[in-house]
Amino acid sequence: MTVWLAIAVPFVIMFFALFMERVETRLRHVAVQEEEVEEFLEQARPNEVRALYGHGIGRALEMFRLRRRSGKTGRLHARRTRG
Repeated sequence: MTVWLAIAVPFVIMFFALFMERVETRLRHVAVQEEEVEEFLEQARPNEVRALYGHGIGRALEMFRLRRRSGKTGRLHARRTRG
C-alpha cells in the first residue's frame, strides 16, 4: 500500500500542477491589466465612474475602451477630411 502511495502522489501533484497552469493561462487573458486600471482611474469620465460603482470594473473598462476607440477613429477621420 505504501509503495502505491509513493508512486501515486508525485503523479497527482504533477497533474494538479499542469491543470493549474492551464487555469492560470486562461485567467491571464481574461484578467484586467494593472496599466488599464491606472489609465482608467486617471482619465475616467463621470458616466464611466458610475458604471464602475454600479456594474464593476469590467463594464466600466468596456465603456472606457469604447470611448478611446471611437475617439481615435474620430480623430483619424477628422485628419483625413482636413488633409
